[in-house]
Amino acid sequence: MYRTHTCGELRAENIGQQVTLSGWVQKTRELGGMTFVDLRDRYGLTQLVFDLSKNPELTELARDLGREYVIKVTGTVIERENKNKKLPTGEIEILASQLSVLNASETPPFTIEEESDGGDELRMKYRYLDLRRYPLQRNLELRHLMGIEVRNYLHQHKFFEIETPYLIKSTPEGARDFVVPSRMNPNQFYALPQSPQTFKQLLMVAGYDRYFQIVKCFRDEDLRADRQPEFTQIDCEMAFVERDDILDMFEGMTKHLFRKLKNIAFDYTFPRMPYDEAMEFYGSDKPDIRFDMKFNDLTSLVQGKGFVVFDQAEYIAGINATGCAAYSRKELDALTDFVKRPQIGAQGLVYVKYNEDGSFKSSVDKFFDETQLKTWAETMQAKPGDLLLILAGAKKQTQHALCELRLEMGERLGLRDKNTFAPLWVVDFPLLEWNDENQRFYAMHHPFTSPKPEDIALFDTDPGKIKANAYDLVINGVEIGGGSIRIHNRELQEQMFKVLGFTKEESEAQFGFLLNAFKFGAPPHGGVAFGFDRFVSLFAGLDSIRDVIAFPKNNSGRDVMIDSPSAIALEQLQELFLTLKKPE
Repeated sequence: MYRTHTCGELRAENIGQQVTLSGWVQKTRELGGMTFVDLRDRYGLTQLVFDLSKNPELTELARDLGREYVIKVTGTVIERENKNKKLPTGEIEILASQLSVLNASETPPFTIEEESDGGDELRMKYRYLDLRRYPLQRNLELRHLMGIEVRNYLHQHKFFEIETPYLIKSTPEGARDFVVPSRMNPNQFYALPQSPQTFKQLLMVAGYDRYFQIVKCFRDEDLRADRQPEFTQIDCEMAFVERDDILDMFEGMTKHLFRKLKNIAFDYTFPRMPYDEAMEFYGSDKPDIRFDMKFNDLTSLVQGKGFVVFDQAEYIAGINATGCAAYSRKELDALTDFVKRPQIGAQGLVYVKYNEDGSFKSSVDKFFDETQLKTWAETMQAKPGDLLLILAGAKKQTQHALCELRLEMGERLGLRDKNTFAPLWVVDFPLLEWNDENQRFYAMHHPFTSPKPEDIALFDTDPGKIKANAYDLVINGVEIGGGSIRIHNRELQEQMFKVLGFTKEESEAQFGFLLNAFKFGAPPHGGVAFGFDRFVSLFAGLDSIRDVIAFPKNNSGRDVMIDSPSAIALEQLQELFLTLKKPE
């Protein structure tokens, strides 16, 4: 028997028992004739004691133990003299009587403790060592528990978990596909699914009116903190529903997860914010509503006063940073540098200090007098002690920059507490977005999204004004999930393909299977997909999804542990009828 108990299990009530533990050596300490060893497994940590005066051979063996040695120890549970209140096992220790080294270890390349001294790339190369650390183990336990609770909730609401294929057909729209060559069908390729979208719609046609799966998806796109080339979705679809049926169902699931996993109860209905309102007041379709600081459009108020920057701008707006009038010139210069970063793109920053004594100091005092600045302050609902921060330029770019500035100020003012959660639904997105470069419309979500019924006539007159029957769940400025009511009849789907620039032949070649299915009694249906990795990282208080995935890729899409992707043998290439070309 390797163990009678785990390393996190023993308590004061076990004192006097003889036990056997197995695990990894966290560290050893020598104090006179006593040697102390911290033994760790995924359940916790227990202190072992070796007494030189009582068992010199055993103590000498213990002194030779290195970090990460795998050992088995037998001994008696005794009361710990110097109790450690930070450890669940801190009231006891094991007085060892037997010790076996099950496997020695080289010195690990980084410390395997709560906080590691290893960099990202080093820890990813030795991911199996990094996964021994408690923070990652807690993350993976949280992921496991979330999966259980998702299944419990959806099972209680009569959903079937149904698997869909991984080897599918490559279709346009969305991100790039990962493709897989077919040996049995020369010069033809499968694609790995970016989502099970068409399959879950076909399941609705097949009569399985409540479907879900926790499914792996694949997108060949540039990576960032909340993206991986392979990621996991909670993918769901329902038939015979309208938008509010879906929002109510999955708002219920979200509340269930918060209650079960975070002990947080939401006793209110999540706000439902139209896309246009989100852009007007937050400059983002995923607004962080943990704090206010909404945009104030000042365009008509400030133009025509001789200040060229304002007079030539399409859009001028600002935010009120409450209580920040005491910001120094150095701090204001740092904010200016922040908004001028290439990824943010503002040309500059205008500030107005509303001083505690009621006076004003601004970077545009030459162009605007105190009376005018007071009018700005009243428009932005500012009080003495507040700081107004204003940007100007092209509307879309300025909204983006002001959004980033708002989030930065929220961070500086401590308004983005990771233990506070503010969910909302963003609804009524545009159905289409115009691409100037290609001179064509693209689907803002995907080409199976239904337009709002009252907007269908706009397909023939003004497609850019059509609103989608779509919705996103946003929590703390992160899009956790999104979906839509789907198109469920062939004629409307063909109309959608047409406005996206597909010929009839292209539509048939790419999506003929779905169009044909719609001829056989497709029910009204809609669904949603949640980013499972994002959900877990949100609950774990992390900014990146990497540490809630057991074996993630780095920012170049590589697994540095197994050195993948890698070259394959010439024989495999020949079997697949492939030849390689050097990159230009």
